[in-house]
Amino acid sequence: MSQITAPRGTRDIVYPEVARWQMLEEKVRAFYSRFLYREIRTPMFERSELFQRGIGDATEVVQKEMYTFEDKAGRSLTLRPENTASVVRAAIEGNLFDVVFPLRFFYIGPMFRYDKPQKGRYRQFHQFGVEVFREDKPELDAEVIYAAYAFLQELHLRDISLEINSVGCEKCRPEYLETLKLAARKREADLCEDCRRKVDTNPLRIFDCKQPGCREASRGFPTITSHLCDDCTEHFIGLKAGLDAYDVNFTVNERMVRGLDYYTRTAFEITSGQLGAQNALLGGGRYNRLIRDLGGPDMSGIGFAAGMERLLLHLDSPPPREPRLCFLACQSAEQRSLAMRVARGLWESGFHAYVDYSAANLKKQFRRSDRMGAAYTLILGEEESARGAVTVKDMERQEQVRISQQELVQWLKQRDK
Repeated sequence: MSQITAPRGTRDIVYPEVARWQMLEEKVRAFYSRFLYREIRTPMFERSELFQRGIGDATEVVQKEMYTFEDKAGRSLTLRPENTASVVRAAIEGNLFDVVFPLRFFYIGPMFRYDKPQKGRYRQFHQFGVEVFREDKPELDAEVIYAAYAFLQELHLRDISLEINSVGCEKCRPEYLETLKLAARKREADLCEDCRRKVDTNPLRIFDCKQPGCREASRGFPTITSHLCDDCTEHFIGLKAGLDAYDVNFTVNERMVRGLDYYTRTAFEITSGQLGAQNALLGGGRYNRLIRDLGGPDMSGIGFAAGMERLLLHLDSPPPREPRLCFLACQSAEQRSLAMRVARGLWESGFHAYVDYSAANLKKQFRRSDRMGAAYTLILGEEESARGAVTVKDMERQEQVRISQQELVQWLKQRDK
């Protein structure tokens, strides 16, 4: 019988690597609590319509990358490819607009896209992200970007760069799209097959293409920043002023549009120069129509998502220091019973303890204790049982002492100060 392996584009995360994941997740929770964000957890699959309406039917995500299936009742469901639409759906369904203030959320969890697996990119991947509803001032956009930038700095990431743009609104974008289509048609012969299809359906996505011919052709296309309405222009000026106030360095990239249709006005990306091609860390923007389009109030929003795998590739920090372990060695049924009582006292006092139930000789148990990196080996033999004592060996110092079982917890607390 052939071996069953994990599906392509997925991976197991096991100890000790999982300790680095836990460390990053804890840092996200601690950092964003300063800004009054609350954690939200949404289902890993949703009705397919949510992403079709939210992300946009013409996007690469919806057309090529979603994991969509029918359940036993014939309903079309999709593993979430991103979480903004899900958070918006949760807010609408739970009427969070009236019960939560401020409307600031963060999330951590897996997403799913059928994409070409590569280093730092998987078909099941993990993101943390934030969403802020109701607040629509450019200063709020600047704060969201500042917090993202500051978080990466707290992780000690090097050579990080911020690019921003405005992608307009429903008032000024339609006219710009017609201008862009005309320019793209003139260079249609230079575009790849996929981008030729996008000329009429979603010309903004041509700017995302990595094909050399498309990149060269798009350099001559008009940019949306020269077609912004007065409101979008004012908002973009306010965003730049806000970033200056927060002392965040940025570059305006007029051809950066992001890959999802719901973005309006602010769009941004943060990259790193540490790992060459694996440089994208996080990206996001404002979405002033999405909540309304999904059946909620006419309310603005802004957010971003960061790839956890990509962030961990950039982190130099080792796994968190392991807690000091007590290894309990014993050799008979009576001694095992005593070891279990001693271990219970240690666990209930907050210590990490492991009982070796193997009844192997002490030499083997010492080897196991050393392999596990135990700080102390607690020996519970016949003499210790008779005297109500424990022999404690400090594995690092190779020192050994016998103390009463009643004094063990206090002795360990004093030792570990």
